[in-house]
Amino acid sequence: MHPILIKIGPLTIHTYGVLIAAGFLLGLALAVRQARKQGIPADKIVDLGFYMLIAAIIGSRLFFVLVEAGYFLRNPLDIFKIWQGGLVFYGGVIFAIPVAIWYARKKGLDIWNIADIFAPSLAIGHAIGRLGCFSAGCCYGKHAEDLPWAVTFLDPESLARIGIPLHPTQLYESAGEFINFLILITLRKRQAFKGQLFWSYLLIYSVVRFTVEFFRGDEVRGFLFGNISISQGISVLLFLSAVAAILVFRKKKL
Repeated sequence: MHPILIKIGPLTIHTYGVLIAAGFLLGLALAVRQARKQGIPADKIVDLGFYMLIAAIIGSRLFFVLVEAGYFLRNPLDIFKIWQGGLVFYGGVIFAIPVAIWYARKKGLDIWNIADIFAPSLAIGHAIGRLGCFSAGCCYGKHAEDLPWAVTFLDPESLARIGIPLHPTQLYESAGEFINFLILITLRKRQAFKGQLFWSYLLIYSVVRFTVEFFRGDEVRGFLFGNISISQGISVLLFLSAVAAILVFRKKKL
């Protein structure tokens, strides 16, 4: 809706980048606050947060580049233009998790406790990040002519289809992640075992993402078969993994 926040001469600040940064900083602040309550040094959480951020950016961009390999082989310099969108969340998760495990082990931190600390932060950070997608127009929805809350992008810098009423899929996912965040911070008060918040986060998000994908209109996501996208396939695997993990962890009471 408003891709460029500030433009002064050659200096251009994109709304997408500002909101991604805001989501990260808010999520990190919440993780630090929770860690301090548990006696975990703030510097370890901050360092871990930045390691995960770097890994997530690389992974999410790499995933998108692989899906759109044909385009990027013809336009290799565009690989680095992340302000134009093109960050696949699941790619970020796949890269960030092993980095987090490595760091936690190196610093002698309880991996599942750290995962629970970061789970609500991931949800709120992602919710704000999707507002960045909305501002840039990426991850846009299908045509929705008769939908009362349809959104029409008019800014020529927008990545969405211009002048056509669309499903505001970015807002759907943002709302889903805000709800995910509220559920997680409520669950934290009655947490039954380590890892519960993390696996609950993945379970809820997989449902949100699988559902929202049906309303997406951008064709650069990659598809497994028919109208089932790659992200929906990953969502199914994550959902099943989360359900299985919750049952096992609940039984073991880690």
